[in-house]
Amino acid sequence: MSEASYVCGSSSQPLIGETLGAYFDRVAERFPDHEAVVSVHQGVRLTYRELRERTERLARALAVAGVGHGDRVGIWSTNTVEWVIAQFATPKIGAILVNINPAYRSSEAAYALRQSGVAVLLAQVRHKTSDYAAILSEIRTGLPDLRTIVFIGDDELTAPLEGAMRWDDLLAYADRCSPDDLRARLDATQFDEAINIQYTSGTTGFPKGATLSHHNILNNGFFIGEGCRYGPEDRVCIPVPFYHCFGMVLGNLACVTHASTIVIPNYSFDPQLTMEAVVEERCTSLYGVPTMFIAELALPNFKDYDCSTLRTGIMAGSPCPVEIMKRVQNEMHMPEVTICYGMTETSPVSTQTAVDDPLDKRTGTVGRVHPHIEVKVVNEDGKIVARGVPGELCTRGYSVMLGYWNDAANSAEAIDTARYMHTGDIAVMDQEGYLNISGRIKDMVIRGGENVYPREIEEFLYGHPAVKDVSVIGVPDEKYGEELCAWVVLKPDEQADEEAIKAYCRGKIAHYKVPRYVKFVAEFPMTVTGKIQKYKMRETSTAELGLEAAAKVVTA
Repeated sequence: MSEASYVCGSSSQPLIGETLGAYFDRVAERFPDHEAVVSVHQGVRLTYRELRERTERLARALAVAGVGHGDRVGIWSTNTVEWVIAQFATPKIGAILVNINPAYRSSEAAYALRQSGVAVLLAQVRHKTSDYAAILSEIRTGLPDLRTIVFIGDDELTAPLEGAMRWDDLLAYADRCSPDDLRARLDATQFDEAINIQYTSGTTGFPKGATLSHHNILNNGFFIGEGCRYGPEDRVCIPVPFYHCFGMVLGNLACVTHASTIVIPNYSFDPQLTMEAVVEERCTSLYGVPTMFIAELALPNFKDYDCSTLRTGIMAGSPCPVEIMKRVQNEMHMPEVTICYGMTETSPVSTQTAVDDPLDKRTGTVGRVHPHIEVKVVNEDGKIVARGVPGELCTRGYSVMLGYWNDAANSAEAIDTARYMHTGDIAVMDQEGYLNISGRIKDMVIRGGENVYPREIEEFLYGHPAVKDVSVIGVPDEKYGEELCAWVVLKPDEQADEEAIKAYCRGKIAHYKVPRYVKFVAEFPMTVTGKIQKYKMRETSTAELGLEAAAKVVTA
């Protein structure tokens, strides 16, 4: 009988049993003069001593402002040094940091702020086309729990806003809270308590607030850093957003738990500014979702950037194309780059490739289970399948969220009675325990009874010499139920038409996997974290191809 698709991550390193505030203080005491954070675009450099001083000042100020144990403090901002300070200040007073997506507009922001009951909001005034102050002015009356709004930066407000103050005005409160009072607040906090709420980007319905504890994210950050072999000598360039687990856990917490340096290249992702930061700050590690690395490699002057200080990094957030992974390893001088897999609800990382894994495992899988975490692959009946058989990936352990904030029904649906988190991802576990993610259960295309996994076709099409990026979706079809549609981004100065793409597939992959439709685009609809919004692609393709009638047949 074949071995079952179940593994448990072993480790000689025990889990960390303390709060984030206490752990951060110990790191700062051991490495006071080591550079903790560099915000390139803000021109700010802080040592661990200075970062600790700033976090304690903010924590004391928030306490005087009336933030109590368990109260929610929201942050609505792109990547700034203030974001990092807030991340390490709120745990010291037992507060819960609520991450608000910088891309949110009025209805989305109002929902998240109201649903979580944010009492104090730290917010940028504006960024690019987002005028956060104007949005807050519009929605303020519908947020009864929101007492205070604190604006980050010096941008002028477009209109006065009741209950608003500036960052420096808030910090002035700090002197009214003594260090002993702050220590008492820290000592009263338990590591299993909530520390963070992150709203998932659901494709239907309202977002759900994944509620994470100190224990969840502190340990996950630590073991991610272990996987990258971080130490005080490492300088990690983090262009991914802090509001997402990728930035604040894989990034900030993996760094701080190893006394490494956080390097912030810009408010939001810019490929040129990212590469400039790598060079100027002599970074040893670089993060990104696949589309970010694709954009960096596509820079006209990419070869002019000296990446020789890089050795590692993390590619995560969405499936990583094998060809892109190989280019990152070879052309960006990142032989030890790792792939991480997970979800917000699991803090987020469950599996990671090791820097010394064989090349085929580092490019073709999402690695093996993390320490102290269990994973299994199950069929539609919830039974564990044999290795090599696809099924839904489920994960259990310290990393599983406390639940969705004030949402018992959805919490019970996501986490079963055995405390397994059901990911909704289709996975295959091989004989050595490596996992390959072939897509989302909801993304799987059923064409005439055949299960087709879009990622398999995407990986194949990346081999076409003219293809820069590709994403495959299912669209309605009256005969087969669903047909395949490939959205293709061509490389600069390359040409190909629909027939060329289909011809490349014929005879090399099964006939039912050859896309029926090919759409050439400049870019895909994306979330700010770089995840492709396939539901939007389906809506667009269904309309453009005139498949609304077929959609009604499929749905009926």
